[in-house]
Amino acid sequence: MTTVLDINADMGEGFGSWLIGEGVDDDIMALISSANIATGFHAGDPSTMTHSLREARKHGVAVGAHPGFRDLVGFGRRHINATPEELVNDVLYQLGALRELAHREGMNLHHLKLHGALFMHAARDEAFASQLCEALVASGTDLPIYCLVGSVLDQVARQAGLRPVHEFYADRDYDDNGSIVFVRQVARRDPEQVAAKVLLAATEGVVESINGKRVAVSCDSVCLHSDSPGALDMLKAIRRHLDEAGIEVRTM
Repeated sequence: MTTVLDINADMGEGFGSWLIGEGVDDDIMALISSANIATGFHAGDPSTMTHSLREARKHGVAVGAHPGFRDLVGFGRRHINATPEELVNDVLYQLGALRELAHREGMNLHHLKLHGALFMHAARDEAFASQLCEALVASGTDLPIYCLVGSVLDQVARQAGLRPVHEFYADRDYDDNGSIVFVRQVARRDPEQVAAKVLLAATEGVVESINGKRVAVSCDSVCLHSDSPGALDMLKAIRRHLDEAGIEVRTM
C-alpha cells in the first residue's frame, strides 16, 4: 500500500477562445499535484499556457510539458507519418516553448508527458523513443517521463538514465492484459466507482478489467483527463477516498 500518490491531469487543452471539455481546468488545478500543459501543436497557445502555469503556481502544482503531434484539427489523436528525427525536433520545440514561459513565471518544469497518438507511438516505436531519450539527455533535460509500464519508452528511458513514471488511468477501462482500452468518445462515469478503482490500485496494485478479472497494475501517478465528462466530480471523489484512506496527494 502506498502512502503518497501523485495525481496528474492534462491541462490547457483549449485554443484561443475555445475551451475543451467542460472548462473546469482552474477548479481541477486545486485537486491535483502535477499538471501536463499542452504546448501548442495539438492544443494550447502561449496565452493559454501562461494562464495554466500561473494557476499551477498559485496552487503549488508541479508542471510538465505535454507535446503532441502537429494536429490541431484532430486534437493530436491522429497518427502522423514522420521520421523519428522530425518528431524529436517537434517535441523539443514544444518543450522549449513551455520552459521559457515557465522561467518567466519563476517556475521549472517537473516532467514530460507526450500526448495522445504521439504518446502511443512512443510506447511502441523503438527508433522514435530511443532518439527522443538521447535528445533529452543531450540537451540536458533529465525530466521524468510519464509513460505506460512495460512500454518501449519505459524501457528506453531507463537505459538512457531517465526516470519513467508509470501512470494509472482513473477514467479509462483496462483489459485482461492490463492494457488501456482506448475509445474515441469517453462516457460519463460514476465518480464513486472511479474513486474506488483508484483506491484499489493504490492500496492493492490491481484493477478490475472490463471482464471482471483482477489485473496487476503499476501506479506511480494517477491520471485523470480534464476533458473527460464529469472530470471535476471524479477528482473530488478520488481526493475524498484517498484522504479517508490516509493517502497523501503529492508530486514525486
